[in-house]
Parts: sequence; C-alpha cells; structure tokens
Amino acid sequence: MTAELVRGQNHPLPHSRLEIRVTAGAPVLACATLGDDRGTVLGVDWIAHPGSPTLPGIEVSRQAAAGLRFHVDLEAVPDRAHLVHVLLALPEGVGGPARFGTTASPFAAVTATDGTEIASFTITGLEAESAVIALELYRRQGAWKVRAVGQGYAGGLAELFGDQGVPQAREFAAGIQEAVARHMASAIQAPLTGAPDGVRVRADGSATAAQPGQSAGGAAGAGASAGAGVTPGPGATPHQLPGTPGQQPGGTADGQGQQPAAAAGGRVDYTHPRRRTTAPPTPPPASPQAQPGQAPRPVAGDATGWSMEERLYNQVWGMFEDLARATAAYRSAVDFAESRMDQELDRVLSDPRSRIGGTGDAAREAARAKRDRLTDQAREALDRDLGQLAAESEVVEPALPPAYARWDNPVWHAYRVPMDNPMALRLGDLHLPERTDLRIPMLVRLPLERGLWIDSGRSGSEAALMLDEGQLRRLAMDNAVGHAARLLAAYPPGEFTVHVIDAAGSAAGSLAPLVAAGVLNQPPATGAGGVAAVLAQLTQRVDLVQMAIRGGAADSLPPGLDTAEQLLIVNDFPHGFDDRAVTQLRYLADEGPAVGVHLMMVADREDATAYGPVLDPLWRSLLRVTPVADDHLADPWVGHAWTFEPLTMPPGSQILRRVLEQVAEARRAWRR
Repeated sequence: MTAELVRGQNHPLPHSRLEIRVTAGAPVLACATLGDDRGTVLGVDWIAHPGSPTLPGIEVSRQAAAGLRFHVDLEAVPDRAHLVHVLLALPEGVGGPARFGTTASPFAAVTATDGTEIASFTITGLEAESAVIALELYRRQGAWKVRAVGQGYAGGLAELFGDQGVPQAREFAAGIQEAVARHMASAIQAPLTGAPDGVRVRADGSATAAQPGQSAGGAAGAGASAGAGVTPGPGATPHQLPGTPGQQPGGTADGQGQQPAAAAGGRVDYTHPRRRTTAPPTPPPASPQAQPGQAPRPVAGDATGWSMEERLYNQVWGMFEDLARATAAYRSAVDFAESRMDQELDRVLSDPRSRIGGTGDAAREAARAKRDRLTDQAREALDRDLGQLAAESEVVEPALPPAYARWDNPVWHAYRVPMDNPMALRLGDLHLPERTDLRIPMLVRLPLERGLWIDSGRSGSEAALMLDEGQLRRLAMDNAVGHAARLLAAYPPGEFTVHVIDAAGSAAGSLAPLVAAGVLNQPPATGAGGVAAVLAQLTQRVDLVQMAIRGGAADSLPPGLDTAEQLLIVNDFPHGFDDRAVTQLRYLADEGPAVGVHLMMVADREDATAYGPVLDPLWRSLLRVTPVADDHLADPWVGHAWTFEPLTMPPGSQILRRVLEQVAEARRAWRR
C-alpha cells in the first residue's frame, strides 16, 4: 500500500533502485543535491541539474517540464553522502508563473523500477515560493528512508542553495536558470500547420519521419537530448555551467561521454564506473545483521565522527531529530484527519435535506470512520518509528561515556579521570507526551556557549506545584552541584575550576560533597564582601584575557592567572548583590563564555522583580532548566514543547562522593 506522506513524515525504502515521478501545474526544473551528515552540500560537483544531470546514483531530467522523473540508485551513492535532496524550481525569464502559489500543488511519488508506488507527497501550502525541497532521502543505521520536506524558498534556487552551504550560490543558480531558459526558448516552436502524420519537426525547421512506434512530437517529451530533437555531437556539453565537471548529459560520471544503456533503448545502468564490485568486509560481531525484511539492528556509535565520543554525540542528535520529525508528522496527520472530517461534515450539513433522516447520520458515520482510519494509520507509523528509536536507545544508553551518561549508568563505577577535554555534557533528558518512556539525552556542547539558569521558582508545572519553596530551592542547588561535579569529572586535572557564591549560606547542605572532596579552590563566598571579591576576580580575568587576545599576545598573561575554564555558581540571587555586583554579573554572562568564564545561576526570577526589566537581558542570555520535570523547552522548528527531566542521583548512591574523590586526588597529583 502506498504511504501518503505529510510534511515531516518518513517512510522506509525497500528498494535501492527507485524512480521519483513529479507532476506540477506548470513546467518545473529538477535538481538533486548530495549532502553530508550535517546536510551541507560540499560543492557544485555534488549537485545534479539540467546542465549536468548525473551524479553517482542520481540522474535528473535535462529539461523543464510539468512531468519529470528522477532516477536513483542508492547503492551507487557515495559513502560520504548521507542525504539526497530532491529540488524543484520554477524557470525564470520564460514567461511562466513566478511562484508556486499560482499553480496546482506539485506532487511527488517514489516508485520502484517496475512502477510500484512506495510513497507519495502532495506539496501544499506554497505561496510566494519559487523553489522547494520536495523530498529527502537519508541514511539511517545502514538503511535508507524518504522524508516529506516541502520546504519552500521565496528567493528561488539562489536562496535554497545558499541555505545548503553551496559556495557562490547566487551565481550558480543564475547559470542553471539561464541554461534552462535557453533550452526552453530553442525547444518551444510556433505550431506548424500541414505537417503530415508521422512527420516530426526539428528545431531547425526541417522534418524527418518519426521512428516506428513513435508519434509525432513525442520525442522531446520522452527524453530527447538538449536541442529538442537535435542530438549533440560527440563530446558536446550543452548548457555546461561554470564550475561543474565536464560531463556529457546522460553520460557516466567519469566524464568520458559514454551514453547509458537507455540512450540505445535499453535499461539505464546506474552503476558508478569506479564503484567497488567486491563484497564488503564481514561486519564485526558487535554489529549484528538484521534478518531479511526486518529493520537493521541498532548499533551504538552508528554515526560519523573522528572518535567514539563524537559518533555517539551525532547519533544522539540524530535520535532527537528523528523523534521530533516522527511526532510532527503524526500530529500533522491527526490535524489533517480532523480538518478533513470537519469539511465533510460541513458539506453534509449545508444541505437542509441531509439534516433529517438517515442520510445525514450515514454521512457523519462515514466521515468519522475515515477520520479514525487516517488517525490509526498515522499512529501505526508513529509506533513503528518510536519502536525503532526505543530499540536504538536501549543500545546507545549503556555505551555512553561518563559525560553523556546518567548517574545510574554502570560506566560511573569504572570512572577514571580523563586526559582529554570533553565534547559535550548531559544536562538531563527530553521526551514528548506521545511516548514518555522514550527519553533522549539533552547534550550541550563544551565549552558552554551560554550560561545555565536553574529555576528554583514554582514554574507552574505539576511537579513544581507539588513541592514547597524550600524543597524546590534545595533540589535546584542539588542539580547545580550535580552539573558542577559532572563538569569537574569530564575535564582533565587543572582544566576546570569552580567558584561558588552562597551569600546567605543557605546551600551548605547541597555544597557539602564539593567542599568535603576538596575540589573547590576556595570556600563558598558568603556575605556582600565575598560576593564582591569573587566577582572582581572573575571580571579581572575576563578583561585580561580579552586584552591579550585582541592584542595578539595570549602568551603574555600574568603568571599567576588561572587559565582553566571557570564556572561560577550563584545561589539565591539577588541576595547579597548591590547594583555594582549586578552589573558585573551581567558582564560575566555576556562576555565570559568567549574567554572561558561560565555562569550557573540558581535563582527564582520572582526574587529579582525589584530590578524590573534591567535584568531581562540576563535571563534571556541563560539556558533555563528546572530541578523537576517541566515542558518549557520549545522547539520552533516542529512546534513541540519538550519536557525536560533533570538528572537525579539514585537513592543511597555513593557515586558522587567516589567520583569527586578521584577528581580531587588527580588535581592534587597534578599540582605536585
């Protein structure tokens, strides 16, 4: 059964050789781009377009038309390419429509080579856009999937290519449009009268008899080469764009000008001429093969990266994206089903004759049944995707390094102080209401680009409302200590320093693990004098490092300056802060991260209302997290509100004490 996709929805591809058939309300030109694991197109030689229509495993149409076909062989796509984007654009300068909003919605169908339809997507909602990413084919755990994208660009191909990182995107897009416009001008002729049946008119005005089995005028639309019936001579490269490889349209990727089998009437051979024909090496036992017909078994570290840590980071990020897109597709499908039911009911009720008797009741039941069927299909697809992600999470979670792992992960029992700086840190977990037990690690890159604000106020979540003010403040400070301990454990000895401001001394219980282990360079600062001293010290460090960097004299810093990354934990702000201290704190939040000084605020915003809007830039500059579960993290890309779940220490666990003792011992050994 064909999968009718909506924006964001994905579907597995059971075949490697595919056709993508596109129909539109006006002639469109086709392009395809290959992207790396981050979606970046590494150059113009990774783009197939009418002037250079073939890439390894990809072939696009050579001319603009209302009906196009893309030929795809996923096995021949280079290993470096993780994404294939199918692009459509309206030709410019040919008198056609300037935006998709004035034409019928484009339709794309992914089919097998025998014509069996696998998935389809109607690209609705386009208005001022003149170029669109229709579909995305992407690798996931060794298998390929198709995703409905439908991302339009009012700036046309130039804006689209620029968004994908193509160098000189505007000039390159203009070259494509110019080539297509020249071809359309030469291919579209005034209608001629009196041409007998079976005679085909060439672009130059001469007539030749049509080949047996071919109707007059059918050659150009059936894939004739550039020139609308005039075949280029050997080595000719019509509409070649600057910067693209010299390649015969329809030829092989090695630029030798050989035509594929389809040019002689046979099947197209999509095999890359330099592709290895030997069997790949047998995978190690840690990467078990899936049974035929089953999804590939998940493997920890199944992503790109120079190290296992980077591969796991990229894999977790991929899991986050997959969960976001799958849920967005499900919610969009449910909204569509509800909207469709409402429209059908409105049509029925608009006729007074159907409001009475059995006709109206039957129509209502039919509309509801159709709604339920569409919703069930969407839920089935969502459950399939979430089941695959849950299986991947079960494999990935035990393989995470300490900086990425929960406190109950056994990796902490084998913890050793690292010798290299970490790549990222886990702050908590993220999940969505469609499946609350499927939690994705929330990883932030290190060094921190933004400070953290652990909100100790009653934010309005159910979990926060169940606790009193004192309990929330204690939980917030416990979370801050946990984050500080993870940072100290993730960095090599001497590469990370923690400062604490506890003006009222109310966090002594939470800070006890840090103080007892001796991982703080100085005791927590208390009172107004302690606040002023710590802020002055860190402000001076920021000033000195900034001046050294700007003056190109980074090696001339004072000998006693601590060059390690600095973290300042502030508890119960604004208690103990005067106007000068508040100004210094804002300065550290704005300028500190660039020179290695980071801020972690534990505060209730209501306590600082006396400052009014003066502190608004401070709160906005910090990443807000909570000590209890709260759905405050918005994802504007897909419209989700993610629920953040903080990391908690297992009851009775001694892991924090043991880890901090190892960190302290390593720091003492490093100072000797």
